[in-house]
Amino acid sequence: MAIFSKKDTLQDEAEIVSKEAISCIISKEMHIIGEIDFRGKARIDGTVDGNIKGEYLVLSETGRVNGNVTLGALICHGVIEGDIDARLVTAHSTASIKGKLTSANLTVEPGASLEGEIHSANPNKTAPTKGKPTGSGKDGQVNENSKTANRE
Repeated sequence: MAIFSKKDTLQDEAEIVSKEAISCIISKEMHIIGEIDFRGKARIDGTVDGNIKGEYLVLSETGRVNGNVTLGALICHGVIEGDIDARLVTAHSTASIKGKLTSANLTVEPGASLEGEIHSANPNKTAPTKGKPTGSGKDGQVNENSKTANRE
């Protein structure tokens, strides 16, 4: 079942990248402490204590990440404790994610565990215009005393 899913270039991109060979494997015997920044496709079977930035990550059932993850695509079978910001996320039935998840395309299989906030990111959305908020409260904030009913 897809949530926040659009059948557009994101899905096509993921299919193209998924056919590429994995360029980096962190085996289940490895425990890495520190940040990882990679290009291409990587697979984690071991444990990473630190933030990860990259293009396409496969986290296996034995894989664990304790840190924030910023990716183009994430295929998660393992455990992530930290915030995730990825254009495409697939949480398989064995996945356990704790933290804020932001994605334009999220798929969650039955059995997957998600604990935290989920935000839909629209890659085509323009940034909001900057300006002062409207209202008559402190610092331009609207409070109960400053609200008025719309009367005709």
